[in-house]
Amino acid sequence: MATTAFAHRNLPRLLLQAREAVMLHTRPSLREHGLSDQQWRVLRVLGEHGAVETGRVGREAYIIGPSLTGVLSRMERDGLVTRERDPADQRRTVVEATAKGRKLVDRLSTTIEMHYQWLEQSLGKQKLTQLYTLLDELIELEGP
Repeated sequence: MATTAFAHRNLPRLLLQAREAVMLHTRPSLREHGLSDQQWRVLRVLGEHGAVETGRVGREAYIIGPSLTGVLSRMERDGLVTRERDPADQRRTVVEATAKGRKLVDRLSTTIEMHYQWLEQSLGKQKLTQLYTLLDELIELEGP
């Protein structure tokens, strides 16, 4: 059977492996609070920006429209977010974390920040900064 020789390593797979390695530290805390990865990404966006239009939530949390609708419905049912029509544009919906959702963000951010501190100590501040810079450059280079 013939094989194809690639000159470069499989970057998408490496990025996925890196994501999974980082999430191994985060997921137990998320599950302890009954959150999926997607729900955490939504809460993180809302924690960083406050009330946000649903399209922006989807873009920043990397959740496509149909999936986002389901995620937000479950989060609304669980009392983590509210959705309301934008008073300035009734076609748009704005999502906001409830007090319960904000409390969860605050609680989890402590655990997650501790992991980032550990990463910084393990890799060194310069390497972690370099990693962030390289990822930002890659995103910019490959972006639309």
